[in-house]
Amino acid sequence: MADKAFITSEILKWARKSAKISAEDAAKKISVSPEKYLTWEDGVDFPTIRQAKILAKSFRRPFSLFFLPEIPKDFHPLQDYRRDDSQELDTASLFIIREVQEKQNWISQLFEEIGESTLPFVGKYSINDNPETVAKDILDTLKINPSDYKKTPISEWIDKAESAGIFISRASFLHSRLVLDKDLIQGFAITDKYAPFVFVNSKNWNAPQLFTLVHELAHIWIAKSGVSNEIEIDFIDKPKSKFHPVELFCNQVAANALMPKELITQLGNDTFESNNKIFKQSKELGISSFAFLVRALNLNLISQSEYKSLKQHAQNEFEKFLEREKIKKEKQKERKGGPDAYLLRLNKNSKLFTRIVMDSFKNGSLSPSTASNLLNTQINKFQKFEKLLA
Repeated sequence: MADKAFITSEILKWARKSAKISAEDAAKKISVSPEKYLTWEDGVDFPTIRQAKILAKSFRRPFSLFFLPEIPKDFHPLQDYRRDDSQELDTASLFIIREVQEKQNWISQLFEEIGESTLPFVGKYSINDNPETVAKDILDTLKINPSDYKKTPISEWIDKAESAGIFISRASFLHSRLVLDKDLIQGFAITDKYAPFVFVNSKNWNAPQLFTLVHELAHIWIAKSGVSNEIEIDFIDKPKSKFHPVELFCNQVAANALMPKELITQLGNDTFESNNKIFKQSKELGISSFAFLVRALNLNLISQSEYKSLKQHAQNEFEKFLEREKIKKEKQKERKGGPDAYLLRLNKNSKLFTRIVMDSFKNGSLSPSTASNLLNTQINKFQKFEKLLA
């Protein structure tokens, strides 16, 4: 008979509920009936060690945690800045938030212990400041010029942000059965004076990802940790009262940073004469045609009627663009067999975070098991990251 795992029933129940997993689904993971599973949560019986390990992995909790005498203090839930009528965050969303929180907590403690300097831009402003001022400070701090990108806009923003000490994590799934829904969570920010983190749901295409990234950077500049969705939304036809003031402010900052007033107003008068020119200019800036048109309207460069007409044309062109992108990705997948698994993992971990963990492991200050857990990769596979980071 298999050895029993004499776990604490209250912790098992807490771990399941905090993962937003039903008792029925938990029972399926270890091939027992829901009634049998509930006897473990009630403390009437106990799972085997193997079953308990499977449940710990499914709930994204350390196996050892199940044996604590009482429920531990969990990470504080992030402020939810989404609309009041937004759907509840699902298991995948909660797991990615917890994973990033664990990484952020570790790196922040490390930096504080070794005496790293705090970052002066974290919480430098508030929502009572001018969004243009905040946007300019972000551009100056990161040394970014939207009129002169040296590489693709989103790549440049990520590299410059990480060079400034901001950890950028991007992912669209945790594994094949836990996919992140961009309608539930587009991004979130964890502000910290030593190690701020930004997460971006990469399920979207590059333009909304970039807007989300800069929106979340604005959260760092005003020290407001939280979860966001419906970023880069067209607020013109919707009441602003439905959206949190912090989200409205961060959207304004993002618009000003990605499309500075002095840059947009200096564009030629013929920029808005054709959709091809609008699309070309938007692509150069790394933003969507919709965001570009909203910005032009707000700066009185186009009229309301022109905006509505151009927006409809942009929608038609966008649908064609998505179809072309879909075909292109399918062809790339056929040729390459899908994206590199280690590149996806590197992006999820954050390149900056990966470098620090690997350096700490190499100099002996971090145990192999801790380094492996932090990067979710076996030690003997670290060279895969080294090649990607070279």
